[in-house]
Amino acid sequence: MSQQNEKNNHYLLTTWKPENAAFWENKGHKIARKNLVISVSCLLLAFCVWMLFSAVAVNLNKVGFNFTTDQLFLLTALPSLSGAILRVPYSFMVPILGGRYWTVLSTVILIIPCVWLGIAIQNTNTPFEVFIIISLLCGFAGANFASSMGNISFFYPKAKQGSALGINGGLGNLGVSVMQLAAPLVIFLPIFTFLGVHGVTQEDGSSMWLTNAAWIWAPLLFIATVAAWFGMNDIASSKASIAEQLPVLKSGHMWLLSLLYLATFGSFIGFSAGFAMLAKTQFPDVNILKLAFFGPFIGALARSFGGVISDRLGGVRVTLVNFILMAVFSALLFLTLPGSGLGSFLAFYVVFMGLFLTAGLGSGSTFQMIAVLFRQLTIDKIKKRGGSDEEAQHAAVTDTAAALGFISAIGAVGGFFIPKAFGTSLALTGSPVGAMKVFLVFYIVCVLVTWLVYGRRKASSQ
Repeated sequence: MSQQNEKNNHYLLTTWKPENAAFWENKGHKIARKNLVISVSCLLLAFCVWMLFSAVAVNLNKVGFNFTTDQLFLLTALPSLSGAILRVPYSFMVPILGGRYWTVLSTVILIIPCVWLGIAIQNTNTPFEVFIIISLLCGFAGANFASSMGNISFFYPKAKQGSALGINGGLGNLGVSVMQLAAPLVIFLPIFTFLGVHGVTQEDGSSMWLTNAAWIWAPLLFIATVAAWFGMNDIASSKASIAEQLPVLKSGHMWLLSLLYLATFGSFIGFSAGFAMLAKTQFPDVNILKLAFFGPFIGALARSFGGVISDRLGGVRVTLVNFILMAVFSALLFLTLPGSGLGSFLAFYVVFMGLFLTAGLGSGSTFQMIAVLFRQLTIDKIKKRGGSDEEAQHAAVTDTAAALGFISAIGAVGGFFIPKAFGTSLALTGSPVGAMKVFLVFYIVCVLVTWLVYGRRKASSQ
């Protein structure tokens, strides 16, 4: 962009030095906070759209469809698969187009799957393949996380990275809980009857307007798009080509931290997508939709808390303890299933809430590790070869944003793998135990990786 264009674009920040204490106190923190607030709002709605099928799939057969349990699990899993794949290109977009422009574009396109899903639900002759396409389109919402987190990392100094990313990711993740809380309420209200939406009579005599679960987000997405257009900023110094961002892939730390993030955020989003369906198969007499929202709710809040305490206690320490707890809760879950141990829904629910809590907490602590580690590694590398402080800082924020995007893409795969693993295990054996054994072993491996690689010696020396 030319200097003349930069002058005419008052949304573009041509000078941005968050590590400069005077700049941060006088000007920087106010601008950063404004962008963070709008970013959180857009990301929260994106998570609502991303996890739409976790609430819709449970009810599709109640409004006249006839899909199998494995098909319904697949619909809840596919948004995470497409979201994970799309996070890779999305992680490049902020340095190329700017955070403001990309937030506007990536938010407004989410209106498409919401509107289409609402239309598809109203016609019981809609083939399963159409729902698959819509489910994959919902994955665009999940991809927003990569660009959103990368964008916010540009605004904050190193010392506040954990807190800022924890708030953005944690409150953004809260969209899962907001959607799962709102959907069971709005589907029993005649909100869009003026648009020709008809309710379907249920066994208890009530009417269900399942279309509402999808359409309710469209006007909110439009409002968030307008807020991003008029309220957010682009940072000139954050501009970078794809070629400048790719070298981060050569770092062994990126792949190890991807493994840890897959275990934390992947578990959070995977459990969020599959918990309601899993609970329905194990305890069919329980109305799980009234309770499903609480897991994602405490997981999202725990993510924000995980970032804050990691800034104080250290991300490695928090992550290590967290993985130990995840392994313990996974082992306890076996005892809560019907036909083994307690066979109690209450015990099942409490243990699963523990998994949500630790998955959220670990998501925040691992992201703090990523932000701090890559910034320091890049600065050390640039200075070692004689680069200036300015060059080192620019490279550090670019590498950090790229790493956050790539790692978040791999982490999102858990959102597909977990519900699909539950569905496959149930289809093959009639029980989710096979899938749960895999999860337990994976968490134990993550305990060992965290301790051996990051716990016993400084990561920067690797």
